Amino acid sequence: MIKSNENSITTWQLLNILQVCDSAFPIGSFNHSYGMETYLRENVICDAHTFNRWLTMFFENQYLYNEGLAIKLVYEILEKDEINKVWDIDQLLTVQNVAMESREGAKLVAYRKLDVVLELFEVDLLKEYKERIEENISYGNPAVVFAILMYYLNVKRDVAIVAYGYSVASTLVQSAVRAIPLGQKDGQRVLQDSLSTLESIREEIEKLSIEDLGYNIPGFEISQMNHEILTFRLFMS
Repeated sequence: MIKSNENSITTWQLLNILQVCDSAFPIGSFNHSYGMETYLRENVICDAHTFNRWLTMFFENQYLYNEGLAIKLVYEILEKDEINKVWDIDQLLTVQNVAMESREGAKLVAYRKLDVVLELFEVDLLKEYKERIEENISYGNPAVVFAILMYYLNVKRDVAIVAYGYSVASTLVQSAVRAIPLGQKDGQRVLQDSLSTLESIREEIEKLSIEDLGYNIPGFEISQMNHEILTFRLFMS
């Protein structure tokens, strides 16, 4: 396994990050709203301002203590060559996800991401991850897949954390443009605001440990559970 280093990002790394983080990357993530649609149906989210507020809270809470922290932890595990502990992160992320549809959605997106990524890159650990999912030994989480790939590509940890966050923000903004609806300019303004949020939570993630993994605020979990039973909806949780 190639060790991450402190060098600046290269053009080759940047291009690979752009490809994998593109909202058009065919893994089905555009079908998921992370519970945002529940707030939309309840008229809590109704315009650019309220969506921006929700997205900021999402990153400062759910992303910070779940996918964002998971990427940091996977990097630390790989740097110590303690490969089996990667599967512990996979398990913790899954079993601590209260909403059933969110759990299943994460598994599905992770498997699709593995399938596409392995067409592009030769990464033995990702092959093993896919085999473990197929054998029902591991569950699958897209953030874990991404962290392993970025480590293999020798991308710095802090870059990986914000890059994955950007991919989530971009997908959610596109969902909001369609669902609220927002104008494309409003969507880009919200996306721009999320960049500052991602940078600040990256600094917070560096202070956290595995004991913090899975923390969430009840409102997000409840919205994701309620989303499963909405009479009409455009997205999965």
